[in-house]
Amino acid sequence: MTLRLGDTAPDFTAESTKGTIHFHDWIGDSWAFLFSHPADFTPVCTTEMGRTAQLANQFERRGVKPIGLSTDTAEEHLKWIEDVNDTQSTTLDFPILADADFNIARLYDMIHPGESETAAVRSVFIIDPDKRIRLTMTYPMTVGRNFDEILRAIDALQTSDNRTCALPADWNQGDDVIIPPSIPNERASELFPNGWEELRPYLRMAKL
Repeated sequence: MTLRLGDTAPDFTAESTKGTIHFHDWIGDSWAFLFSHPADFTPVCTTEMGRTAQLANQFERRGVKPIGLSTDTAEEHLKWIEDVNDTQSTTLDFPILADADFNIARLYDMIHPGESETAAVRSVFIIDPDKRIRLTMTYPMTVGRNFDEILRAIDALQTSDNRTCALPADWNQGDDVIIPPSIPNERASELFPNGWEELRPYLRMAKL
């Protein structure tokens, strides 16, 4: 199954380290950060789980719920969490989905045979409160994710939604934004009262 941006994130029911999760109900009115791992008790995954736990306040401030997944059981996850907490000096509180039968991994196309027939690659799905997939990233098994970029991308998505704007390359909070070409100047004056710089008729840079 190929999932595209704008698709409704497939719903599922699965066991986790926090009990049974009905995915859409669990998301509720929040954003979700669903991310998969090849296996428990592996080095790169341990650092990623730890980093997600360390950033708990950052995700909460953005209204985002993290949820992990690997193709192991909930019992194995719980044992692994002890290692994560110990080696990464953190406390992991978010749920990790059990997917020993690969149901969710296949539903979200996380099994890439060129990498492994039995382990999920490092997939990322950012899902909005309407349960729409807004951003995807896929990393190989040997490369850990960039969590600064994950948070930056969430900021960009939320800013674009809330302020009717587009974001330039390397945008970060506080930087100028782009007024979409579809918005005429009269409407732009209402949306961007601080004004803008017109570099080209199609490229107007504005301060929020």
